[in-house]
Amino acid sequence: MQTRFAIGTRGQGLYEFTSSVAEWLAETGAEDGLLTLFVRHTSCSLLIQENADPDVQRDLKAFFERLVPPADHPSMNYLVHTLEGPDDMPAHIKAAMLPVSLSIPVSAGRMALGTWQGIYLFEHRTRAHQRQIAAQFLPDS
Repeated sequence: MQTRFAIGTRGQGLYEFTSSVAEWLAETGAEDGLLTLFVRHTSCSLLIQENADPDVQRDLKAFFERLVPPADHPSMNYLVHTLEGPDDMPAHIKAAMLPVSLSIPVSAGRMALGTWQGIYLFEHRTRAHQRQIAAQFLPDS
């Protein structure tokens, strides 16, 4: 079973879509198996992260902004790919450091996520984007 999730972003940050995935699994009648999620873009990532305290998302965003600043920052003057703006190449670097796919076990139709875990798209670009995540559920044989 396959589907795609469309996630509209408003700029850099983490966008949770756990409930959308859970609803899709319920609609398919999934039982036990493996869920794979794959983001179809090169300037954003997928994460499983805490979904209880929004400070976690703020701190992650701040950390990666500090780790990989915009291309117009003096420390990034070695970058060549700047045609699409100062956030573009840093977004590619962040996406190269973070996962673009996730595998999540499914048991009795529910993702085996921990109590405080959620699934996030981590947008690395400054402006809004429409992102697509491909999802595939493979039932146990």
